[in-house]
Amino acid sequence: MPKIAITGKGGVGKTTLTALLSYVYAQRGQDVIAIDADPAGNLGLAFGLTAALDAELKPIAEMEALIYERTGAQPGTIGGWFKLNPKVDDIPENFSITHRGVRLLRLGTVRGGGAGCLCQENALLKALVTHLLLRKNQTLILDMEAGVEHLGRGTASSVDAFVIVVEPGLRSLGTAEQIHGLAAEIGIKRIYLVANKVRGPQDEAFVRAHAGGLPVLGSLPFTADAVAADQGGLAVFDQAPELLAAAERIADALGA
Repeated sequence: MPKIAITGKGGVGKTTLTALLSYVYAQRGQDVIAIDADPAGNLGLAFGLTAALDAELKPIAEMEALIYERTGAQPGTIGGWFKLNPKVDDIPENFSITHRGVRLLRLGTVRGGGAGCLCQENALLKALVTHLLLRKNQTLILDMEAGVEHLGRGTASSVDAFVIVVEPGLRSLGTAEQIHGLAAEIGIKRIYLVANKVRGPQDEAFVRAHAGGLPVLGSLPFTADAVAADQGGLAVFDQAPELLAAAERIADALGA
């Protein structure tokens, strides 16, 4: 079962691609878990969850009692001992929501300056991601922020595809180049681009010309249907058939 990490500059559409691919794989009969690891945390909305149901997806990084139980240290405390390999195997089932055939789980993110040592939260989140990457019979789609924080050298070889979503613009492609460097540093070898908000052949040609040697899996067209889905709080794969068809082709290109 494929393990795919999706990243890119903020606002490029990585959450849209995560939702689309998750739905495609679920429709193909795979056991899919989609992980929201972006600080924006809106993957549930891309699946068409109501605000009330989306609120039930509590970020694991904010579950202080769970973090203390599994690591042996209070979140945010400085110094002291804690477990680097906490128990995580029950978390996907106990703290997720299944919707449209996909299990959704929200990781959350570590907090910023002044919050004290956040090693306990990081230990739990990284152990959880490692556990999910090593599950043999489950498809994993990881919606990440623009970086590799949730991955490590020990799990890099388990990532079947590291997909960087880009727009047809130099700023987005510049961020992709930086992400590519970070991913290569920890040993991720299968790195690809997907172009989003493509208005025609000229946009796709622009991305390919500035891809920096990275293979381009495919593209998602710019469509008003995706905007309408976002504005209406509806599932993008229901409202934007052009995007769904494009995601099918991207899944085929990934070989899964």
